Amino acid sequence: MSFPIVRHRRLRQSTGMRNLVRETVLNVHDLIMPIFVTYGEGVKNEISSMPGIYHFSLDTLKEEVDEIVALGIPAVLLFGIPETKDSVGTSAFVEDGIVQEATRLIKKWYPDLLVVADTCLCEFTDHGHCGMVHTFEVDGHVHGDVMNDESLELLTKTAVSQAKAGADIIAPSNMMDGFVQAIRTGLDEAGFEHVPIMSYSVKYASAFYGPFREAADSAPQFGDRKTYQMDPANAREALREAETDVLEGADMLMVKPALAYMDVIRTLKDQFDLPLVAYNVSGEYSMVKAAALQGWINEQAIVQEMLTGMKRAGADIIITYFAKDAARWMQER
Repeated sequence: MSFPIVRHRRLRQSTGMRNLVRETVLNVHDLIMPIFVTYGEGVKNEISSMPGIYHFSLDTLKEEVDEIVALGIPAVLLFGIPETKDSVGTSAFVEDGIVQEATRLIKKWYPDLLVVADTCLCEFTDHGHCGMVHTFEVDGHVHGDVMNDESLELLTKTAVSQAKAGADIIAPSNMMDGFVQAIRTGLDEAGFEHVPIMSYSVKYASAFYGPFREAADSAPQFGDRKTYQMDPANAREALREAETDVLEGADMLMVKPALAYMDVIRTLKDQFDLPLVAYNVSGEYSMVKAAALQGWINEQAIVQEMLTGMKRAGADIIITYFAKDAARWMQER
C-alpha cells in the first residue's frame, strides 16, 4: 500500500499548530465602527433593519463611545441625520452641524480616538442624492440630473468644516468625478494639509445598502444613484476609479460593499500600495443578524470567517457594524 509523503494535515492537528501557521490574523486595530448621530435629546433608538445598531443624540452618545474605546477599537465613522434638509444639504457644512458637533464632543472625551467623517450630502439633501440636482418634470413625473462640478464646491465646504471640527480623516463617499482633487485642494488651502483622505474610490450602486437608507434617512426621492455609483458588473472600471483617486491625492482607497466584491479588493491590493479599506455594509450585517436571530447560523463563527475573508482578500482596514462584537470575541480568544 502506498502512503502519501506530503501530509498537509500535519500542520492542522491542534489549535496551537493552526495558530502557529495561520496566514491571516484579524486584529482589533483593523476595525472602524460606524455611528449614527441625530438631533434631539435622550435619543437611543434601535434601527429596525439593523438589530444592535442605534441612532444616538449628542447627550446619549458618550455611552456608545465609552464602549468602543474600552474594546480597543481605534476609530469611528460618523454619519449624521440633521434636523432640517434642503436642496443643497446646508446642514452638512454648517459649523454647528450634527457631525461637526459630535466630532467636537468625541475629540474632547477621547483625543486619541480617530474620528472619520463621512463626506457626502445624501443625508442632508431633501432629494436624497449625493450632490446638487437639477430637477424637471416629464409627463407629471419628477426627474433630475446630479450636477457633478457644482456639487464639488459643496462637498469641499463639507470636508473643510469637518476638519475644522476636529475630524482626523475625511472620507468622501459621493462618487462625483474629481472629488478627491477638489477636497484635497480645499483642505490644503484651509490649512488642513495634514488631514488624510480615505476615498470611497470604488463604490458600487448596490442593493446591499438597503438598511443604511433607513438608518441614514437617505433614500433618493426620485431615480437612483446608478449615474454616479459603479455598475456591479464592472471590475476593470474599478482600477480606473482607484487610479484617478491616487493621482488626485487620496491617502487610502476603499471598496464598498465588501462581501460580493472580494475580487475587486484583491485587484486593488495587487495594483496599488495605499492602505485599502473594505466596507462591510448594512445589508451584509443585516442578513447575518436576521439568520442568527432565526437560529440558522452561528453568528460569531460566520462573522469571524467573513471579516477574515475580507482581510485575506487584501483589506488593511475594515469598516463594519460588527466591530464591537468582533472586538469582544477577540478578547475572549
